[in-house]
Amino acid sequence: MTKLTQEDKKIHGTTILAVRHKGKVAVAGDGQVTLNTTVIKHNAKKVRRIYKDQIIVGFAGATADALNLFDRLESKLDQYNGNLTRACVELARDWRTDKFLRRLEAILVAVDASKMFLISGSGDVIEPEHGILGIGSGGSFAQAAATALVRHTNLDAKTIVQEAMKIASSICIYTNETLTIEEIGEYEQP
Repeated sequence: MTKLTQEDKKIHGTTILAVRHKGKVAVAGDGQVTLNTTVIKHNAKKVRRIYKDQIIVGFAGATADALNLFDRLESKLDQYNGNLTRACVELARDWRTDKFLRRLEAILVAVDASKMFLISGSGDVIEPEHGILGIGSGGSFAQAAATALVRHTNLDAKTIVQEAMKIASSICIYTNETLTIEEIGEYEQP
């Protein structure tokens, strides 16, 4: 009998894609969770709305860790009156410096109607240059597909994330086509 290593026991999976295009931002996450070489769940929800439904977050990594981080981000949003930039910076600072939080194994995408950030435990708060951000095992495939679709089609943000995630799922064995998609529009200018 083969003994599993810590790496073998790790839960793999997740592709999260965020696209800002044509006045809207859409965030999609696949539903597959894989343990070693076995798919153990097909319909996990890795994308959700927080803070009065004004912020969409998605995660890659350990579920319990990500849910803890979602709660902490929402607390920061409450503390800073919904200012996503400030909340993300403060969460990343805490995540990097707190002894307990440093052990959390996840990466987050957080978007509102005007901002989009990748947040990591190493203190990164990165706003993508072109409004497209992919994370997780199939994130680079989904991001590349979305970039091509934004440049060469007339599709809306939601359709772009759907199609790009289908492409990622055809390449990445840790990504499936069972998607959770959330979408918000940009604030209207007065």
